[in-house]
Amino acid sequence: MQLGVTGCRIIDSPRERLIAILTNVFVPCNGRFPFLITISTIFCSSILGIYNSSFIATISVIIVVIIGIFVTFIISKILSNTLLKGFPSSFVLELPPYRKPQIGKIFIRSIFDRTLFVLGRAILIAIPAGIVIWIFANIYIGDISILTHVANFLDPFANLMGLDGYILTAFILGLPANEIVLPIILMSYLSHGSLIEVSDISAIGEILIQNGWTFLTAINVMLFSLMHFPCSTTLLTIKKETGKWKWAILSFIIPTICGIIVCMFTTLMWNIFHLI
Repeated sequence: MQLGVTGCRIIDSPRERLIAILTNVFVPCNGRFPFLITISTIFCSSILGIYNSSFIATISVIIVVIIGIFVTFIISKILSNTLLKGFPSSFVLELPPYRKPQIGKIFIRSIFDRTLFVLGRAILIAIPAGIVIWIFANIYIGDISILTHVANFLDPFANLMGLDGYILTAFILGLPANEIVLPIILMSYLSHGSLIEVSDISAIGEILIQNGWTFLTAINVMLFSLMHFPCSTTLLTIKKETGKWKWAILSFIIPTICGIIVCMFTTLMWNIFHLI
């Protein structure tokens, strides 16, 4: 997702560059795809009882991506008519002159200016985040952990979204990286003191179903995974690219509000459909 933000540099119009940066989050990144694939494989194929599970899981993820593209168009239109008004500009992509590649310079630049910079930024965020997750899971107030206290507090609001408190807490604690959302959920359900990784998808499915997951839960988790705040490194990249924290804050708020509204809507429609 950071590459998507930095890739917006080719857009000459500052207004349209900001719109592209703010809506970049609605396209799943490499951290979200494994989560989407896992949930769709467990629920969208197994629960529906369709033979070709991999095909149904693929179609489910594609539908989520299409929804993300559709939401991108809507939010872009809203931003261009409200906060970022202006006239559309023509887009011309100029091809650079052909030059012989300089292997040494490319190698050094890719390591120091890209890999090490991103890793360094991730480490600065991952270490404090790891400490916070450990504290939440291992420090107890009364007979339950801080993590459970937070989950219980968020549970009423999460239920309106078709989720539970542990899922919403996992998304919040997963701010450093989307990859750790599912391990935090499993850690919470199994009452472990540290992040765990379960490689067997069927075992993951059993854990989730035993803790109250339904087809509606899976749908809302996939939708909220698509539409929620970007990871912390992406937020820092947005601040660096735009030069202002307000755009990073907006890129946090806009998709999160969209995700909350969409999940509440699907839950409401689901409940109405089952009452009919």
